[in-house]
Amino acid sequence: MTKQFKNSLIKSKLVTLLFSFSFSFILSYGQKAVVTSPNNKINVALFNEQNSDNGSWYLQANYNNNGKTSNVLPKIAIGILRSDQDFSDELTFLKADKAQSITEEYTMLLGKKSVRNNAANEVTVHFESPSKSKLNLIIRAYNDGVTFRYEFPEKKGTYTIKEELTSYKIPDSTSRWLEKFDLSNEGIYHYANTAENQQDWCYPALFKAQDDSAWYLIHEADVDRNYAATKLSNTKVKSEYKVTLPAKDEGVGEALPSIVLPWKSPWRVIIMGSLANIVESTLVEDVSTPSVLTDTDWIEPGVASWNYWSHNHGTKDYQVVKDFADLAAEMSWKYTLLDWEWDQMQNGGNLEDALKYIHSIGVKPLMWYNSSMFKWVTSTPVDRMKTHENRVEEFTKLNKLGVSGVKIDFFLSEKQDMMKYYLDILEDAAKFKIMVYFHGCLVPRGWQRTYPNLMTYEGVRGAEWYNNGPELTTMAPGHNNTLPYTRNVIGSMDYTPVTFTNSQYAHITSYGHELALSVVFESGIQHMADRPEGYNSLPDAPKTFLKHVPSSWDDIKFLDGYPGKFTVIARRKGKDWYIGGINSGGREEKVQRLKFDFLPDGISYKLTLIADGEHDKALSTKYMVVNKSSTIDVKILRRGGFVAYLKPVE
Repeated sequence: MTKQFKNSLIKSKLVTLLFSFSFSFILSYGQKAVVTSPNNKINVALFNEQNSDNGSWYLQANYNNNGKTSNVLPKIAIGILRSDQDFSDELTFLKADKAQSITEEYTMLLGKKSVRNNAANEVTVHFESPSKSKLNLIIRAYNDGVTFRYEFPEKKGTYTIKEELTSYKIPDSTSRWLEKFDLSNEGIYHYANTAENQQDWCYPALFKAQDDSAWYLIHEADVDRNYAATKLSNTKVKSEYKVTLPAKDEGVGEALPSIVLPWKSPWRVIIMGSLANIVESTLVEDVSTPSVLTDTDWIEPGVASWNYWSHNHGTKDYQVVKDFADLAAEMSWKYTLLDWEWDQMQNGGNLEDALKYIHSIGVKPLMWYNSSMFKWVTSTPVDRMKTHENRVEEFTKLNKLGVSGVKIDFFLSEKQDMMKYYLDILEDAAKFKIMVYFHGCLVPRGWQRTYPNLMTYEGVRGAEWYNNGPELTTMAPGHNNTLPYTRNVIGSMDYTPVTFTNSQYAHITSYGHELALSVVFESGIQHMADRPEGYNSLPDAPKTFLKHVPSSWDDIKFLDGYPGKFTVIARRKGKDWYIGGINSGGREEKVQRLKFDFLPDGISYKLTLIADGEHDKALSTKYMVVNKSSTIDVKILRRGGFVAYLKPVE
């Protein structure tokens, strides 16, 4: 061992000891359990409100940023109100198990990374209620966040969860990006630095610590048939964002979930760290149930053409369907989607004719269905997915017709019954080797790991809203620059991007901005929403780029950005890298310094750079050779953007 290496090792051990000392110094008073992340940057501790072994309890999350420890979340209240008793105010601490290491590597067919590393330290804390009933709290500290869940370990009993008492106390003056709750999950994130607005909020919720030491994104994961999806609410105490079950009037079914023991809750998830940690995180899927499918060879992410954005009733017209199938073939896209009203197709052909034509040109068809959960939503076809018998009959037909996947729309409920419906669809579809994606739905909860045939979700205000009103026209530049830090962090997002022409309401983002959305936004099936002439009229370079841009990725690197302002993301597929950068409407023209230090040593890359031209409908293309030490400056218009493609020099 060299002297230099010994000194380095001593310094490394000293830093680790300082981190540990720092955390223990802050957290020791009244602390009953603690767990620290593998890299020693994140620490979560359990405290008793009464500083005893009995009473009410809370967690505290801390972050170590360059040797300085910050109390990021000072109080996360815990507790559950069950139909038979209250597990919050009089819980007796029994013991905390010895910390154990969670180490797991798994792969994903889609998403931001193909190889994932689920690595954490875990502690289980055991409590007892006054009636001697048991409650466990399972706490994990990851390098990029904190997760915890409740467990009723006893072997029998059926109960109703009347209320979950988990709440996050957010210090005043904390910067926050929040979306008002709506069952469609298609709102706009708004920035605030106070909690003056008291209402229900969608997941995920983004915060920046008061001292700028860390960012954190609050969400939930691994929701299953044994619970409902929840939301956040600060209606009672404005600084406390409480995990809240669905209200009675929010969709169909019973509002309060019914459970059978033994039982575990969904994971409460706090992604924490730098903005890069947030954007690159796979924590929501890391903690979710592993894949239940053993045969996944039939699952194929890809790009699709889509006629609804430009022709709201386009699938009723056989000629329009053919045009969009031809577009997919010309652009080398794998799929074309037949949206609603395919059962009413006319003008030269019907569904069977359309499917025959689509297959004849080497494209794979996808088809839309109504969830049929609401009588007032009469869009056809209806009543073909609602029951197991309906699905078996329909999936059998789709197999014979060669249909690869289904888009199912209009769920608009987050109650337990709807969770069962979602998962029943996924399981039945998998038996027939059919891919699925949901619209009018909840945001991701980690199901893409459990059910790899789940390709994407809507749960976002996407380009479809250019049909619904004028709001997206002015809000899109900032909105598009908020989604990479919020909604798209937690799973695939079917925004239906990359539109150069206009729908019913105009867009003011540049051609460069729209092109960049193909990289900035991730979706297992990426629906390119524009009409054929929107792509056919492009210059050769951007058209070629769109022919080859992937929809699933091997790696991600967040290069630069800030929520609502600008975003630069690099994604890798195989040995090739794709970069997308977008600017918001709130910033003037800017020059983005692009560094390539994420590239491997010793390899040169041919760079194709497609950026804004002299005006918002012009594009400029440059070619050069770069390596790890290279930097270039890219001019971006207000509301503009750029893409870059890097291929190793042979």
